[in-house]
Amino acid sequence: MTTDQDLKMDGQPATSVFATKGTDVTPKKDKGVVKVVKRQGLDEERPMIGDRVTVHYTGKLLSGKKFDCSRERKEPFSFNVGKGQVLKAWDIGVMSMQRGEVCTFLCKPEYAYGSAGNPDKIPPSSSVVFEMELLKFEGEALTGDSGIIRRIKVKGDGYMNPNDGASVEVHLEGKCDGRRFDCRDVSFIVGEAEDKGVPLGVDRAMDKMQKGECCLLYLKQKYGFGSEGKPELKIGPYKDIVYEVTLKSFQRAKESWEMDLPEKLELAAVVKQKGNQYFKVGLHHQAVAQYQRIVLWLEMECGTGMEQQKRIQSYMLTAHLNLALCFLRTKEYTQVVENCNKVVELDEHNEKALYRRGEARLLRNEFSLAIEDFQHVLQVNPSNRAAHTQISICQSKIKEHHEQDKKTYANMFQKFAERDAKQVRKTKRRRDECGRNGMNGEVGLKRRRRSQDGPSAK
Repeated sequence: MTTDQDLKMDGQPATSVFATKGTDVTPKKDKGVVKVVKRQGLDEERPMIGDRVTVHYTGKLLSGKKFDCSRERKEPFSFNVGKGQVLKAWDIGVMSMQRGEVCTFLCKPEYAYGSAGNPDKIPPSSSVVFEMELLKFEGEALTGDSGIIRRIKVKGDGYMNPNDGASVEVHLEGKCDGRRFDCRDVSFIVGEAEDKGVPLGVDRAMDKMQKGECCLLYLKQKYGFGSEGKPELKIGPYKDIVYEVTLKSFQRAKESWEMDLPEKLELAAVVKQKGNQYFKVGLHHQAVAQYQRIVLWLEMECGTGMEQQKRIQSYMLTAHLNLALCFLRTKEYTQVVENCNKVVELDEHNEKALYRRGEARLLRNEFSLAIEDFQHVLQVNPSNRAAHTQISICQSKIKEHHEQDKKTYANMFQKFAERDAKQVRKTKRRRDECGRNGMNGEVGLKRRRRSQDGPSAK
């Protein structure tokens, strides 16, 4: 147990300062984490569970010995608060801070390094002190494009989440520009929330939530109501929106491994139809979710007879072809190529797959590869006029790029030539100057020698 208590704060023993000025920030109020504010924060907002926080910190023993410091490394430390990624004291303490705040925490062993301590740094059962500055915090990004940001107000129970196809019951409150436009309890199937007028972003967040969780979802327009808005709710196009969502209950759908092949094939027909319905009305992201379910269910299935094998292949071909078409609409061309490749693996002469892959490659400026695909289309179907047109477009694009390259290289070479000519002129000037200086030096030297020799004897 640490007994040498030499750490000072404002000239006083640290333990005395915490006892007189400290605030217990633990939920249990057991004084496991006591806080003293050194500098107030910039606003009233505090981090929520799951937020990505960035801090500077210095850790010391009560003896005053420093054992860690981010400032000495000249690199702040970032983590998701409230997720158990750091010491318990940090999760509790940082969530009590405001942006820009500087404070000091006295942390009991059970909230820090426990009875074991940390070899070579922290003695067993030691209380420690951390000075921390909260530099910034932001919500957790649920998508790669940060189109859905989550901030958890109330943590849910357990570790189970709704899966794709699960039945969920939620309470929703939606706001746009501070105005509430939606407030209701609603039930829907994950992946089909659009049927109940629930935005894509809320649907996408479901598989990250737990029962009882209440969170704020900040949705970019792509995951909200898009370019059309929602006129009946007085929401214009391209508007970002915020939803507060409480997951009241859910019933998970069967996982792939819990279903036999006949059940998967039966569901595939229903899901395919649902995806087609979404595609026809321009809901491409929702359609993708449906077609991906078919792939998930059937990609590892072989079937026991010719009929089953044909049905599996038919559904897989259709799913990948439809996914490619959806991704063309959403301009995710890498995904288009990947799905078309899957089709070509099953059917190397599939006209639609070859054509759509060619389209994606053309849009990625891979003109030679695109021409190969369109030529393959013509081998399969010589009367495909669209493929002829696309080849002409590719050839024109190649010519345009060649012309552009010529101009680029011509300008580049011109600049190189100008630079070289300039360098030659500078070198010539230096040589001329050196020559003149040399001549002047020789003349001066001769004059000095004559003066040193004196008048000649007669």
